[in-house]
Amino acid sequence: MSMLAVLRGPRQVLFGAGQRRALGTVVAALGSRALVCTDERFGATREFAELVALLEAAGVRVTAFTEVLPDVPVHQVRRCADLAADAAPDVVVGMGGGSCIDLAKAVAVLLAHGGEPSDYYGELRVPGPVLPLVALPTTAGTGSEVTPVAVLTDPARTSKVGISSPHLIPHTAVCDPELTHGAPPPLTASAGADALSHVVEAFTAVRHEPSATLATERVFVGKNELTDAYALLGVRLISGSLHRAWSHPDDVAAREAMMLGATAGGFALGTAGTAAAHAIQYPVGALTHTPHGVGVGTLLPYVMEFNRPERVPELATLARHMGAAEASEEDLADEAITRVADLLASVGIPRTLADLGLPADRLRWTAEQATGAARLVANNPRALDVDALEHIVRAAHSGDRAALRDGTGPALAGAAAGATGGAR
Repeated sequence: MSMLAVLRGPRQVLFGAGQRRALGTVVAALGSRALVCTDERFGATREFAELVALLEAAGVRVTAFTEVLPDVPVHQVRRCADLAADAAPDVVVGMGGGSCIDLAKAVAVLLAHGGEPSDYYGELRVPGPVLPLVALPTTAGTGSEVTPVAVLTDPARTSKVGISSPHLIPHTAVCDPELTHGAPPPLTASAGADALSHVVEAFTAVRHEPSATLATERVFVGKNELTDAYALLGVRLISGSLHRAWSHPDDVAAREAMMLGATAGGFALGTAGTAAAHAIQYPVGALTHTPHGVGVGTLLPYVMEFNRPERVPELATLARHMGAAEASEEDLADEAITRVADLLASVGIPRTLADLGLPADRLRWTAEQATGAARLVANNPRALDVDALEHIVRAAHSGDRAALRDGTGPALAGAAAGATGGAR
């Protein structure tokens, strides 16, 4: 297959300690009336007050929405857009974790194009540019500051929904690792697991035959030369710093490496896309009410094992970038999966879906719901149908990675039973 290289991202990324102090200048260059979206926790901090003061000192009038909830309930998008209507903002600023930035993206769509969030669910349904977006992350995880997607929770849908469009990529990302220093260990672990899943799934995603229309017909085009470079940068940074950032929250170097790794992961996933671990997490999260990063972290080693037959060279490369000694490609592929599983367990990510609280009688249902994340299923390097997804879910529930390797054992037997009318 000939070389393919595609990359999308913000017009500029400002990364480094203290870069948040450029926020006033950055936003003032885009508009004079800013809608700022954050959550209650960050909205009550001294750092938030300082950031608002920077905006106001630059001549920007600020309207603040400080009620963003985790996983962004879709009603909040409408509520925030209605709140902002009278203020007529000409720039939107998302400050906080991925949910805050995702809400800012969705609101920027409604302010520019009207309608309801559901009008834009799916890929390439945003008809044109949205209000300029500035993203300032306070966690090292989602990479939303550089991606073309906003993920929402809609009570009318069982799983999360996404709005995916290059128009959602922020104009500017301001990434200051000092803002992550106060993150508690569970948040560091969940966000870090999410970031690790992004780089692994982007690097092992499907590879499409190059064409002149691929990047115009799809938001997520699969792995390619440019996204691979960002994914490997992210793997090196995250694998070398996640446990340190979790166990020593004041380790400045680890915090910096984690934020840069998460941003690199955003560049990788924002064009290559993610795959089965994310597709399965959506219904798992809906049932267990657990953080997104914890769910994808639990699933990631099992998805890697399932995809192993199609991705031995890529997994071997991941192992090398995680510090493995040279060995055969097959052995290195095994080591990549083991290293990922052990790293995630070392920061408290559960090893099985049973530990996560997924009921044993909802495994087939989980697989069925995961098929609804069509773009994620299609992006997986190994073909997925509901039985294959249930195979992964059952292995991840029991902790039986070996069943995914040899195609036998209780996980596959359970999948066969489910295919003929198993538990729902």
